[in-house]
Amino acid sequence: MQGDTQEVKLLLSCGSAESRQKTFAGLFQQHRNRLRLMLELRLDPRLQRRIDPSDVIQEAYLEAARRLDAYLKDLPMPFYLWLHRLARQRLLALHRHHFLECRDVCREVRIWGEETLETSSAALATHLLREEPSPSGCAVLAEIRAQLREALERLDPVDREVLALRHFEQLSFGEVAKALGIEASAASKRYYRALGRLKKIVSGPGGIPKKGRE
Repeated sequence: MQGDTQEVKLLLSCGSAESRQKTFAGLFQQHRNRLRLMLELRLDPRLQRRIDPSDVIQEAYLEAARRLDAYLKDLPMPFYLWLHRLARQRLLALHRHHFLECRDVCREVRIWGEETLETSSAALATHLLREEPSPSGCAVLAEIRAQLREALERLDPVDREVLALRHFEQLSFGEVAKALGIEASAASKRYYRALGRLKKIVSGPGGIPKKGRE
């Protein structure tokens, strides 16, 4: 049972629809920051002033609340990945609405067998360099960010997605593998290979810190 998680068990144990929705609201709140980061990594820079990730998350919440009973009946995937999917679908719909010929201007990949937006190299570079620079270091940081973005652009799209899903969205290698339709061992190799290339660009002790669950 793909959806057999502690969160699912908690939802199934609720004695009434009202109790289930209240529990769902609390569980969704726990994942809000992860979902926001996922959206920020995929939001086209041209739409940043027109689309607020918080609004997308709210719409995903309402859709998930509406579909909750159907999800608990079929349990197609773990709870967070179901929320992840709904939020991605909503963001993709908004991109296609604003860019009528989205396939011509937006690059897409497949996650969980469905089309979705590629991770933005610019957003990845920004999140990889989180430090607040001193005034004298701004130019240096800008140069490193530009180099990182160029390196990210040269990565295979699947490697870029592995980096985003594992490093930032904190999915396990098994979840990353299922999302992209590859073996877990391949997901691990792709992740460390991509991270190794990027670490050569980022100066300072420790480089880019590891994140995520094994």
